[in-house]
Amino acid sequence: MTTESLSYPAPRRGRLPAQSGRRARLRWLTARPELIGLLGLTAVLNLWNLAVDGWANTYYSAAVRSMTTSWHDFLFASLDKSGLMTVDKPPLALWVQALSARVFGFHPLSILVPQALMGIVAVGLLYDLVQRRFGRAAGFIGGLALATTPITVAVARHNNPDELLILCSVAALWAVARGLESGRTRWLVLSGVCIGLGFETKMGVALMIVPGIAAAWMWRAQRGPVAALRQLLAGGAALVTVGGAWPLLVTLTPAADRPWISGTSDNSIWSLIFGYNGLGRVAGQSGGPGGNGGFGGTLFGGPTGPFRLLQAGLGDQAGWLLGFSVVAAVALVVLTRLRRRDARTGWLIAVGGAFLTSAVVFSFARGIFHPYYVSFLAPFAAALVGAGAGLMFPRSLGGVGDHTARIVAPLAIAGGAVTELIVLGETGGALPWAVPLVVVVAVGGAVVLALKPAPWLRAAVVGVAVAALLAAPATSAAETLGHSTGSTFPTGGPESASIGGPGGPTGGGPGGLTSGGPGGLGGGRAPSARAGLPGVGGFGPPAGGGFGSRVGGGAAPGRTAGGPSAGAAGAGGGPGPGRFGSDSTTLTAAVRYVAAHGGGTIGVGSQSSAADVILDSNGNVAGLGGFSGRESSVTARWLAMEVRSGRLSWLLVDSNQQAALPGDTRTGSQDAIATAERAGRAVTFKVSGGTTATIYDLRGRASGILKAAGRVS
Repeated sequence: MTTESLSYPAPRRGRLPAQSGRRARLRWLTARPELIGLLGLTAVLNLWNLAVDGWANTYYSAAVRSMTTSWHDFLFASLDKSGLMTVDKPPLALWVQALSARVFGFHPLSILVPQALMGIVAVGLLYDLVQRRFGRAAGFIGGLALATTPITVAVARHNNPDELLILCSVAALWAVARGLESGRTRWLVLSGVCIGLGFETKMGVALMIVPGIAAAWMWRAQRGPVAALRQLLAGGAALVTVGGAWPLLVTLTPAADRPWISGTSDNSIWSLIFGYNGLGRVAGQSGGPGGNGGFGGTLFGGPTGPFRLLQAGLGDQAGWLLGFSVVAAVALVVLTRLRRRDARTGWLIAVGGAFLTSAVVFSFARGIFHPYYVSFLAPFAAALVGAGAGLMFPRSLGGVGDHTARIVAPLAIAGGAVTELIVLGETGGALPWAVPLVVVVAVGGAVVLALKPAPWLRAAVVGVAVAALLAAPATSAAETLGHSTGSTFPTGGPESASIGGPGGPTGGGPGGLTSGGPGGLGGGRAPSARAGLPGVGGFGPPAGGGFGSRVGGGAAPGRTAGGPSAGAAGAGGGPGPGRFGSDSTTLTAAVRYVAAHGGGTIGVGSQSSAADVILDSNGNVAGLGGFSGRESSVTARWLAMEVRSGRLSWLLVDSNQQAALPGDTRTGSQDAIATAERAGRAVTFKVSGGTTATIYDLRGRASGILKAAGRVS
């Protein structure tokens, strides 16, 4: 083992002139053709045929539309342009999308392209994170593993906040790796800033990389434990300052001057942080649906346990090379013996700690856990894959070289082969060519590498073996480009791997997780044998293309997915039991009626119903019950005050709001809505085909709402 591998380089002194620094960086880039190729491949995967995804998650796209019309809505990430209700996430990812839409116009690509570019930057940073310690070949393989992970391609082509979360997390680890080399506090502060930005993107999940970073810094402790602790406090202060800025702003803003915090029953940002988006995701939410092998199948991650990440719906998204990652991490522990002088130790503790923490939490989370969440784990697993490959390559190819490579290489390749074969077995026969390829190459490669071949032969065998292991996930990732990933739940791989898809005339078979048929969920994509969701009556799209029609797949810009045959809404186009809100045909007609009778904001049960109309007609509609109509529980007093202020004028009541999922006993804002209904003035309007619907005029009825709630104004 060389001295270079056991010690950190001395920090550089002084600075180059700015122009010389730019030339040096340009030379650094052009001298790495593998990096240019890697970034080019990532760009193709993230950007090719991107328009097919339409508006992607209409919930966030509608919020972006509202945020482009008002700086107040922009600041608080309000879904509706009246500023009544926020989305159920912090605003950073939506700020990026809304700013892009303000500059380039409100269009699907102005929302999605920034996400794709974030994915490219994340791959580039991960390349450098790995190559700085394990060589260029290792960096390339690590970046390639991330770029070709199916779920990372899906989220990079989507408008959910996860891509920005990935970028912030990779950037935080990259900064720490730089800090471990030099011992300078500024890198730890930069890491804290990145984690804080991750917190402003998706709250508590960003903190899962903190234990590994803190442990790595204290273990290294270049200037002693006391100085290391002070540096950690500086990094922590940066994290809290950046991550707490928006929550503090919300807390200090009077409730009357800001939207209700979606996902809460007390209008508190702290309830959202620690409850709905915090412990509720891990331990389960009171009255809410969840996984743990209950209802939902892969919709909620399937049964919990140590092998959850390899099961259907998760394994084919990010579990392909987990065995390789685990063996690589263990090998590094053995090789470094966790010695402080070994430059690989701090890197391993930081990256491996992020991998271990997120893998354990995701394996045993009992709350709402959707398969695309594993995109957060993907960069840490990919970094370990790259590091493991770096242990195998000779120094002539940029690897670190080690006489133990003949032990590590066969074990890592075998570990990757085992998990990949498990994942392939869970896909129901997809990619049949991959099984013999993995078996032959893995077994043959392991045998050759165990015989201590010449360096050139070892490099060739490792390259072929890694390529064989990456072939299946890369193929699955490429298949993502051929169809829309635009849905509430982005999914990588072929269309059949999605949660929902174009099935037959009704968009799916009985009991499938798609539109149409009894118990469908969403529409526009084909049913998947791997979805594993039993039929749930009425959990599908309303007639005419309401929210349910968008759960399974995005519509083309400017039109609503679904259609007359998007079943589960019941005969005659009435509200189907258990949907996420009123059907968009009725709501669109209500918008027209209100515009002709004085205008004002229409309140509906769910933000998802509101989102459809906001996108399709820029309707002034606000959801009062949260995303599905069950997460937020506003009070009748708050609702009355919004009526008095003029921000809420009308109410359209869903006549059949049942629990959307078995086991979900939350009632959302139904009590407050029922109270307002009793106090409002009922009027009827025409929908279509001679049918009529009822809407409640709340103007001037604030006192009546308070009295109906048993209060005196």
